[in-house]
Amino acid sequence: MTYLEESQAAGREIFPDLARAWALFGIALVNVGVLSWPMMSSYHAAGATVSSIDEAAWFGVNALFLMKSYSLFSFMFGVGFAYQMQSAERRGVGFAGRYWRRIVGLLAFGALNIACFFIGDILVIYAVLGSILFLFRNASQKTLIVWGCIIYAIQILLVSAIALMMYLGVTFAPEEMVAVTEEFAVADAKALEIFGSTGFAETAAYRVSEYLSGFPFMILFQGFGAFAFFLFGLAAVRSGIIARASAPIWKPARRFALPVGLLLSSAGGWLLVDSHGMTDPRMLLGLVLVTIGSPFSTFGYLGVIAKWAEGTPGPVTVFFARGGTSSLTAYLMQGLIFSLLFTAYGFGYFASLTAAQTIGVAFLTALFSVAFVSLWRVKFQRGPMEAILRNWTYLGAR
Repeated sequence: MTYLEESQAAGREIFPDLARAWALFGIALVNVGVLSWPMMSSYHAAGATVSSIDEAAWFGVNALFLMKSYSLFSFMFGVGFAYQMQSAERRGVGFAGRYWRRIVGLLAFGALNIACFFIGDILVIYAVLGSILFLFRNASQKTLIVWGCIIYAIQILLVSAIALMMYLGVTFAPEEMVAVTEEFAVADAKALEIFGSTGFAETAAYRVSEYLSGFPFMILFQGFGAFAFFLFGLAAVRSGIIARASAPIWKPARRFALPVGLLLSSAGGWLLVDSHGMTDPRMLLGLVLVTIGSPFSTFGYLGVIAKWAEGTPGPVTVFFARGGTSSLTAYLMQGLIFSLLFTAYGFGYFASLTAAQTIGVAFLTALFSVAFVSLWRVKFQRGPMEAILRNWTYLGAR
């Protein structure tokens, strides 16, 4: 059975699968910055931006993908949650037990990803937030949208508060900020030592330690926004717009929301590039602008993807949509490839490539991961990681 035949038989539209494929490209381009250079400095490190091409490439990632890709990925998590409930209802089976097993499975995959591949894994956060999402399973569309807006507003306020504290610190307590800068430099030196010269076991232990210590920070900068988009995705299924690429809402999304979002994100992205690191207030102001612009950009991207999904899909559209059906496999594969490229036990390119080179590698990695799972799905019903997660979720039942 072909992908289109399978989708039609399951009553599934191509639109959500294209959205997942789109998100996977952006996630690779954003993630590689903290996999190839020390996390605290990233492309601010000496040697990362040696030309205007490097700065332009970094600016492009900030303006087009930073926060937007994970917002889109989070939106699709909410969509998947709704689809799981609908599937359980159609089959006349209980939803709760299967869903909690899925959450545990995501937690396990996240722990594996942290130890083996990626210090900034999102799956553990999704598992934690997914536990809270269960409380909204019977909420109305209006309730989901209202709570989503409130929670995202909290995300903006949190990032703004951190930016303000950084500004106040630089202005009124410069000596303390110098000490913070020195702490960040020590952390970067440790990352250079670990990823540049140690074996797998020591690198894995470092990843786990850094993830646990940085988890509250990641919740502050990602958690509230991700959960808001969980709710928006669930609401999109409730309203039916995610199943209709021709729904009227998608036209103003790409015509009006997208320009607003890209304008805000471009301003924020430039500040990120033009700043001098984590203790520069301009960097956090840039993050504030990107955070504000993210919902507009994400909504606009969905409008563009909806336009792409309209009509009879051609072979290229089908190829990428099929790759989007196995986003877990593609996401973990990206981490695997990056870890092999940028660690001492792999090819040892940590802190070696410029920003433009690194981003180019990330694009090729994203393309390879989506292409791999798309070709895999020609022969197999599910991606390899999806098959494992499904067998655990359903305990082997079909």
